[in-house]
Amino acid sequence: MPTNNGFIFGTDREIQNLKPQEKIYTAKDKLNNGLFLEIRPTGRKTWAFRYTFNNKQEKLTLGRYPDLSLKDARQARDEAASQVAKGVSPQQKKVKEQRGQLETILFRDYGERYTNEVILKDRKDPSSMLMYLNNDIYPMLGHLAIKDIQIEDVRRTVWRKKEQGYDAAANQVRGLLKRMFDYAVTLGLVPHNPALAIPSRHVFKSKPRDRYLTTGEIRTYYTALLNSRLYKPRKLGLLLSLLTLLRKSELLAAKWEHIDFDTKIWLIPETKADSKTGHSREMVVYMSTQVVEILKELKTIAGDEPYVFVGRKRGTHISHNAFNTAQKAALALTDIPNFTIHDLRRTASTHLNEQGFNRDAIEKCLNHSATGVRGVYNKAEYANERIKMMQKWSDFVFSLIYEPNLIFFNDVKQRKSN
Repeated sequence: MPTNNGFIFGTDREIQNLKPQEKIYTAKDKLNNGLFLEIRPTGRKTWAFRYTFNNKQEKLTLGRYPDLSLKDARQARDEAASQVAKGVSPQQKKVKEQRGQLETILFRDYGERYTNEVILKDRKDPSSMLMYLNNDIYPMLGHLAIKDIQIEDVRRTVWRKKEQGYDAAANQVRGLLKRMFDYAVTLGLVPHNPALAIPSRHVFKSKPRDRYLTTGEIRTYYTALLNSRLYKPRKLGLLLSLLTLLRKSELLAAKWEHIDFDTKIWLIPETKADSKTGHSREMVVYMSTQVVEILKELKTIAGDEPYVFVGRKRGTHISHNAFNTAQKAALALTDIPNFTIHDLRRTASTHLNEQGFNRDAIEKCLNHSATGVRGVYNKAEYANERIKMMQKWSDFVFSLIYEPNLIFFNDVKQRKSN
């Protein structure tokens, strides 16, 4: 509650002389008419009118100073006092008017507010959330008034994604809707959250993945990929994913300014946030000879663009789904079981462990943080071991895929010689 320190005002100059303090406090109009100012520690000054209605004290917020001048605030106070004299509560009337306005708020309009006030502030990369909003939520709910959306509307939206065969994405849609309605409840736009009636466990239950590519599958898949008619940077990107152990998001955001061909070091300044701490970590990739050559080929294609994988518009990188689309197109040319781009990290880790490399060095290449006592005391980066290991890993992969793809690699060499 604001403290009443006996401050009064009667002129604009006196109001301007009311300075912020450590705690919020009030100043009264010298006319002693119930009009007062709340002065916050931030310096913001807000007009309010206190009055008694049905033997209870009520407060009506009128506006901010200086947006609302002293003269106008006194006039607004007089109008409110007139309503009280007529048996009308101005504060209750204001609430009813606001509720009436809420009836016209469409979910799409609320979504724009949620995007600006929550998503864009909380997420460094809001692209996936905006994609779910535009592709999955707005087409189903955007035209409805937010107060009219029921459990069944949420269920239809979530299950539409499940019926498309994307259970994990359906759960993301459900989670986004749950957070959006949580915020709407906080704002007083809706009385309850309809998404709570649909438990996450009924939408999608994650299972630990153990899929990795065998040596034969590596040869088969990359032969099909490199001999396909897919755009060359997509092919090279999927090959880099296996050779570097990087996440897809880290490849997408790769910039030339972070790649040093002389030292053969590739800096990833910001990686996916740690699931336990929520913090991102810097990562260093020690580039093998093969990785350097692939990046030089990509540099020839990218020209003066800042990103390694160039988007359609200048100064942008390729879309979130570009590698997914290429990976699935190449996979369709083979008869090997389905796998995801992220499974390539597991593929590399599995083979490196089988080949007897240092487990801690492998985890560093994956940018995994050690847990328990080891995480506290072991701060080694294993640079020398990682340099040797990444070169041997590239040599191993190329021993599998080079000969079946001579035409592809010879074409790359020919371009460089020209």
